[in-house]
Amino acid sequence: MTLIVWTTVSLLVVAIVLGLLRVLTARDEASRAAVGDLVYFASLSIFVVVGMTAGTAVLFDVASLGALLAIVATVALARILTRGRR
Repeated sequence: MTLIVWTTVSLLVVAIVLGLLRVLTARDEASRAAVGDLVYFASLSIFVVVGMTAGTAVLFDVASLGALLAIVATVALARILTRGRR
């Protein structure tokens, strides 16, 4: 089981590092926002995997709240980038 957990965490860390590199090379704000969401949700996934390994239910509640706030932030950022157009 620990091999699967460490493999998952290492793949998520690679995704975060590649995402951060992409943020540095992105040309427009929409690409940066999408990659920022990728980095945030990958780090949140690491948090959930660690919570599964530790066996605590509190970490799932915290991760759920974090995901909810991230979705609201993504919608708000989309409204800012489109300057309020629908």
